[in-house]
Amino acid sequence: MGEINHFEYGWITPALSYALSVLGSALGLVCAGRIRTATSGGQRAWWGLLAAWALGGTAIWAMHFMAMLGFAVSGTRIRYDVPLTAASTAIAVASVGIGLAIVGTGRLAAPRLLAGGFFTGAGVAAMHYTGMAAMRLDGSFGYDPLRVTLSVVIAIVAATVALWLAMTVRRGLAIAASALVMGIAVNGMHFTGMSALSVHLHESRGPASGTEVSGLLVPIVLAVVFGVVGLVYALLAAPSDDDRAGAAYVSSRLGDAPRTVAAEPAPDPVGLRARSTLAQPGAQFPSRRSTDRPS
Repeated sequence: MGEINHFEYGWITPALSYALSVLGSALGLVCAGRIRTATSGGQRAWWGLLAAWALGGTAIWAMHFMAMLGFAVSGTRIRYDVPLTAASTAIAVASVGIGLAIVGTGRLAAPRLLAGGFFTGAGVAAMHYTGMAAMRLDGSFGYDPLRVTLSVVIAIVAATVALWLAMTVRRGLAIAASALVMGIAVNGMHFTGMSALSVHLHESRGPASGTEVSGLLVPIVLAVVFGVVGLVYALLAAPSDDDRAGAAYVSSRLGDAPRTVAAEPAPDPVGLRARSTLAQPGAQFPSRRSTDRPS
């Protein structure tokens, strides 16, 4: 039996994983709020995609990978299967996206919320154990069925609450508080699933296949950084509710204004407009001296 250490680097990795889950949750909640105010199907799809990436890619999957950096087994080195690791990312983003589509199309009702939460929670659990299956080491894995079941239940409950918050929370303080709670739920699910794991080392050990963490760390960190920057830019560039209200007010005022406005006559300080003979070709220029002399 291999000795497992979930915090090889101390509290750095769990602190960073919690920060990533809170950041992704906050961005996802803000993007999900834009789904409710979208005026077209294309806008709803766009904000749904961004919310799925923020929640599934950053709050869940990036948190999972960051926490896995502190996972170690004594006596063996850990490598990762790149295709399975990429598949776990796709599972997380797709499951959150489908869950948002379920609860975001139509009126929010309990059956719709429960269906979306169940699907998303099951997808999050599948992402977690797919990421675990991507590990390569000189040993075999075993899982405690009770703790695995508990982790799946936590994932479903957390996903249901997250979808409900995504569809109802609007104010900044509420979003911040919800993100903190969601970060606790995501990390709780992860470490509950990790506690169900046991490793049985092989007697004959050879080089494990796959890529080391150092080979995946840089591209994953860059993907997370550019993803977060892109989400922030999309949120800042999009018009807010105040912007839309101002545009609607200006449009209404322009609609009430008359289409044609009569031009006011230009000022005529010397009275030339009254001398209509100036406008006639061949007319003699009038003299002020002749007009002012008494007859």
